[in-house]
Amino acid sequence: MKWLVLAIGIIFEVLGTICMKYAEGFTKLVPSVLVFLFYAISLAVLVFVLEKMEVGIAYAIWASAGTALIAVIGMIWFHENVSVLKLVSISLIIIGILGLELAE
Repeated sequence: MKWLVLAIGIIFEVLGTICMKYAEGFTKLVPSVLVFLFYAISLAVLVFVLEKMEVGIAYAIWASAGTALIAVIGMIWFHENVSVLKLVSISLIIIGILGLELAE
């Protein structure tokens, strides 16, 4: 259950980051409001996860999974550059997440 809750927090963190892109420097009202809403939900969910998980593992997974997802979304959705180095780096992030998960 804690992994599902953590995944929900990660999804809201990613949604907040996507809204940052659309907020255009906080000049667009709806995406700007959504940035704060989604990040607030994400952090609240993380607080609940920390009742069941170690802070080092929960935060590392939350931050790194969000980073990897945003990198992939950026390449697919926002047509950002794709390179072998980016793909290898994302793979290493995923390997690190799996290592932390297995270490628990």
